[in-house]
Amino acid sequence: MSAHNLSRRRLLQAGIATASLPLLRRFTFGENLEEDRTAWFREAKFGMFIHWGPYSLASVEASWPIMQPGKWNITEAEYVALYKRFNPTKYDPDHFIDLARAAGQKYMVFTTKHHDGFCMFDSSYTDYKITNTPYGKDIVKQLADACTRRDMQLGFYYSPPDMHHPGFRDTSKPVRENWHGQPERPEWSSYLDYMQLQLSELLTRYGVVKDIWFDGLNNQEKYDGQRFLDLIHKLQPPTLVNDRIGVPGDYVTPEQFIPKAIPTKDVRIQGIDTSVQKKLHTGIPSAADFQLWETCMTINNTWAYNANDHDYKSSHDLIRGLVEVASRGGNFLLNVGPQPDGMIQPEFQERLRAIGDWITVNGDAIYGTTYGPIQGEQAYRTTTKENNIYIHVLDWPATGLQLSEVKPKVLSARLLANNQPLTFQQTENGLQISLPQQAPDKNVSVIALRTL
Repeated sequence: MSAHNLSRRRLLQAGIATASLPLLRRFTFGENLEEDRTAWFREAKFGMFIHWGPYSLASVEASWPIMQPGKWNITEAEYVALYKRFNPTKYDPDHFIDLARAAGQKYMVFTTKHHDGFCMFDSSYTDYKITNTPYGKDIVKQLADACTRRDMQLGFYYSPPDMHHPGFRDTSKPVRENWHGQPERPEWSSYLDYMQLQLSELLTRYGVVKDIWFDGLNNQEKYDGQRFLDLIHKLQPPTLVNDRIGVPGDYVTPEQFIPKAIPTKDVRIQGIDTSVQKKLHTGIPSAADFQLWETCMTINNTWAYNANDHDYKSSHDLIRGLVEVASRGGNFLLNVGPQPDGMIQPEFQERLRAIGDWITVNGDAIYGTTYGPIQGEQAYRTTTKENNIYIHVLDWPATGLQLSEVKPKVLSARLLANNQPLTFQQTENGLQISLPQQAPDKNVSVIALRTL
């Protein structure tokens, strides 16, 4: 059945099915409960974002070539027809999980539907989906089953904009003319119903969903976000939700940049808008004022697979990016765009494995940490966990390291790289740590302080 002809019977059947699900208690979002729901997220710190679909065949960005055409050398008709030859015969969900494990990534967020409307899962409510390609199998189901089997946390990216659905926009017109959506049309309510049906599928057919990652673009209020928060909390109460559907979520999502100070709840961060940097407060917020956050970032400049984009960030810069994020209490969601055959390109694999090599040694200073007690220093960053302070040294000093703001009594200092104990002296004026002449790590060397 196509998205163009949702029948009244199908809607009624889906509504009855949803209503008959076991009624799980709704959460009252008190602080303790919020911490319980977000505990895995706070512990994980580093995840893999996966943007993948038929668009990988053309080495173009996901969806944007039909929304803002001009530089991609593909027509709307050509783009929409790509699914007819999408056949990723080398797809193996264990390939994704193996690479995430090698990189030290603790969770995945997979694009179940991007703005173009194509579904990588076998939705009952559209024909524009993976099971109608030459490949013919439900990619999301395979990944979800593998993640369950191998204890990998899995979340779903789901795009509220949908260029394919006639309730979202008048599909008789080119996408470039109305890609923002048309909530003023009477058909809009049918689109919100479609969203509800598909989210219900994702939350009832694919096991535990740790996270729903919306990407509502502009004017997100048009999606009636509270309706979908209520749906998610009913079907899977522990599932986290991000901030891109017009209502506050569990965490905010700066895109392609790292906040220069620790985000707080009184400053609204909106996707790619870097002007928020001017509004962030310096200093150390209280735990109650801290805003949970996650930066999403690409390895090159394209979210989707693009054989022509060779502007790769170095593993050195990506490791330092992870450190920057962790030092301000955030999570780092690093993107891969698999090739059309289902494999992840060698350049991405090389960088992810290098990050993993660093994390194997220094993971204690990342996983389960939050922002450190010293912010704004040029030569180093800090993270904390329980009674440990971790000093991530970016510029190795020739004459030892002087810290002026370590208030708790330091009991020991050591290098994480080799467990070498370090001599130190703590006075009212700060902490002086003696260091070997050579940095133990060319990327970032970490000193662990155990405090009273």
